[in-house]
Amino acid sequence: MAHLVESMAFVRQTPWHGLGNRLPDKQPLEVWLEAAGMDWEIKTTDVLFRVGSGSNFNVHPNPDAKVLYRSDTLAPLSVVSPRYKVVQPKEILEFYRDLVSIGGFELETAGVLKEGKKLWALAKTGEEFLLRGGDRVKGYLLLATSCDGTLATTAQFTSVRVVCNNTLQIATDDRVGAIKVPHSTTFDPMAVKQALGVGASAWEAFEEKAQVLAGRKVNRMDVTKYIIDVLGDRNAPIAEQPNEKGLKTVVDLFAGQGKGSNLASSEGTAWGLVNAVTEYVDHHRRARSQDYRLDSAWFGQGAGIKEKAWLEALKLVA
Repeated sequence: MAHLVESMAFVRQTPWHGLGNRLPDKQPLEVWLEAAGMDWEIKTTDVLFRVGSGSNFNVHPNPDAKVLYRSDTLAPLSVVSPRYKVVQPKEILEFYRDLVSIGGFELETAGVLKEGKKLWALAKTGEEFLLRGGDRVKGYLLLATSCDGTLATTAQFTSVRVVCNNTLQIATDDRVGAIKVPHSTTFDPMAVKQALGVGASAWEAFEEKAQVLAGRKVNRMDVTKYIIDVLGDRNAPIAEQPNEKGLKTVVDLFAGQGKGSNLASSEGTAWGLVNAVTEYVDHHRRARSQDYRLDSAWFGQGAGIKEKAWLEALKLVA
């Protein structure tokens, strides 16, 4: 089966999804561009349709649509409206140039999904905090886009729990953890960076909530209700829950089988519940392959499950 990951590069430790080509530290963006398979452009051309049959036919353009295709392989990427604003692969990495040179950021991974339909780069921000028991959480900035209409160009602050590499998008009450630019609008990197200027406060708010969750002990009833609210059916009896295997996996991860589940911050706490779900999504949830898992965990259904896990956990400390 073909991988969804067209190409990818990373530095230091192999990412949790196990995909990509290792680069030495502190490489220039030009090296990243080639190693991550992002050294091509998205081109546009007319959509043509054929009228007639056999040798008696004419070809006409459709002014209400255009085709996006890769400059290197000429492979088609999608059919979009003429108003669709393209974000080039190079723009994704260029977004980080000044952040890396003067902002203290460090690129850690970048790549291409679905033959070029999705593009991303992930950089460490330098922010981190420590919970009880030595539970370290680091801050990252993910910039991703698509050329098939499935994803707005999104700059998203993300946390990575070091002990298990669980990833969690930083969701705050005022939603300043993410900036989304629809493809009907031209992507303005400077405007996005200015909007992300509140990122420090988003990280501080996330840390504060994580500390509170790590201090909130949960009982058996809390655990059952939480897992059903996140992954099950609130209207179904416990014995008739859908996704029974997934629910049991999360219970087991929370009860001691999860990485870091025995740390003081997680053992028997609401923070432990969040990480049981994130570990399930990132490492255990059924997927065709690791690249499908990555796509889901960052951009798809898996990302939605993790956001729900975070919001439901906050209800336990409201």
